[in-house]
Amino acid sequence: METILSIRPFLAVLASLLAVPLIVKTGEEKPNLREFWSVLAGIVKFSIVVSMAPAILSGHTIEYTLVEGFYKGIDIKFRVDAFGLLFATVSSFLWIVTTFYSIGYMRAGKEHSQTRYFACFAISLSATMGVAFSANLVTLFLFYEILSLATVPLVGHKETEEALEGAKKYFLYLLGLSKTLLLSGIIIVYMTVGTTDFQAGGLLRHQTGSALLFASFFLFLFGFAKGAVMPFHNWLPSAMVAPTPVSALLHAVAVVKVGVFSILRVVFHIYGVDLMTRMNLGITAAYVVSFTIIMASVIALTKDNLKARLAYSTVSQLSYVILGAVLLTPSSMVGGVMHIANHAFSKITLFFCAGSLYACAHKTEVSQLSGIGKKMPWTMAAFFIGSLSMIGVPPAAGFTSKWFLALGSIEAHAVPILMVLVMSTLLNAAYFLPITYKAFFEKEAHSADAHGHGHGHEHHEEVRELKFVVVPLVLTAVISLLIGIFPDYFLALAKEVIR
Repeated sequence: METILSIRPFLAVLASLLAVPLIVKTGEEKPNLREFWSVLAGIVKFSIVVSMAPAILSGHTIEYTLVEGFYKGIDIKFRVDAFGLLFATVSSFLWIVTTFYSIGYMRAGKEHSQTRYFACFAISLSATMGVAFSANLVTLFLFYEILSLATVPLVGHKETEEALEGAKKYFLYLLGLSKTLLLSGIIIVYMTVGTTDFQAGGLLRHQTGSALLFASFFLFLFGFAKGAVMPFHNWLPSAMVAPTPVSALLHAVAVVKVGVFSILRVVFHIYGVDLMTRMNLGITAAYVVSFTIIMASVIALTKDNLKARLAYSTVSQLSYVILGAVLLTPSSMVGGVMHIANHAFSKITLFFCAGSLYACAHKTEVSQLSGIGKKMPWTMAAFFIGSLSMIGVPPAAGFTSKWFLALGSIEAHAVPILMVLVMSTLLNAAYFLPITYKAFFEKEAHSADAHGHGHGHEHHEEVRELKFVVVPLVLTAVISLLIGIFPDYFLALAKEVIR
């Protein structure tokens, strides 16, 4: 395997960061130019990311050292491998889509502080690239923390009492756990081997199992709180007070995916399959995250608020990713890695749809959606496609992930885990399918909603900018089908990750 020295990983990180002063300078006075910089930065970032795909798919890695000798045995360094490229491809592309969606949503709602909003988005995507292309735990930790700080203003964007409380909880959970549990885990790894560099097969693969390393793994599992493993998940539903495009960022583009991506980095490239197997860490962690999968699905079933239901769905689906990794079989690991991409496109579709329902019809509750499909057919058709993917119905993208996860549980001879997958799939169907049924097959209530508005329409003249909302959600819905039918790109990267 050849290592290619190139500045491109750093440029991918830098692209959106350089857009921040341009976004701030144009500000509220020139909104079209302000959003042009966001879109341009997204296109440049995505182009840089995909330009590295041929080398990575050929089995090479790309490296760039930003700060040499940061500390003994530690550099601030970027490395692009198959795993990082998969995550970066998804997040950089979806940032472009989310920017267009944000333009329609934020303008239609006449949201305040839109310049701050777009600037924080850009910083967040720079941090996300830094995590995707980090070469060691220290570099990852640095950008992980930048992402946490950059997204706090987004969570509290509305500046209501509820929004500020949600932002406070978000800050305390993510920064508190990273400064205690996560940092402790990093220190233990460094003290054990004198470095924190990611290595194929695992940095710790030659270590003998110990109680300290066993405990340290769970410091990582819970310290990367963006992964939302119970009981450290409550920040995620609380963060739903943010505008819907921020929820999409949290659930699909960056934040929670950074959490599970980081946990998988630890599984694959710090501990490694061999050490995880020798210490029985894999099966122990599998049962921990299985609890999250089932309980979050049960809670989602009880939620009438649509975004709250989607939030608990995300908590459950994130643990699918971790479950695939810790089962430690070839099929399960492929399924876990692929689910990062498959869940991203499907869940962002669902949140885009929730935003469309609010912006067009001022609907926020599942119980309010009777007959809405006749007025908003594009939105609800896209929601149905996203739902099928979450459930795991072919040919939607989620089916591919669940297929590999199920095969992996059989390979691991873990029948209880297979039952968890079956049960969670039934629960997914129970809390998603009634929404589509209500939208298309129940009669519409003719009373005005709680805000005094009548039922909206995707093409209503009062919300003519909402073409920016409808087009992105249709696009992501179509892509979630296409990557289920043609999974080759993400499947090739996933297989390269575990090679």
